[in-house]
Amino acid sequence: MAKVMTRLSAQEQSYLRMGLQQPGGKLPLFDKLGQEISSKTILSCVDKGYAERWFANPLKPEWLVCRLTKEGRSVALTR
Repeated sequence: MAKVMTRLSAQEQSYLRMGLQQPGGKLPLFDKLGQEISSKTILSCVDKGYAERWFANPLKPEWLVCRLTKEGRSVALTR
């Protein structure tokens, strides 16, 4: 059975694309203007399977350090 692609918001698409050029597909905590990426956007991408938690930051445990999944990389490249 083929996996159904979930529709992405503009914010989710932008967020995922930022990980394409980063080592290991690391997704940013802040956008290009230095504003924090919304946790709602990050968690939505995790829930859809396009991002995954990478590790916990011991100094900032509330930060969601994530990376692209294989599906996330694919969706970021095709949309």
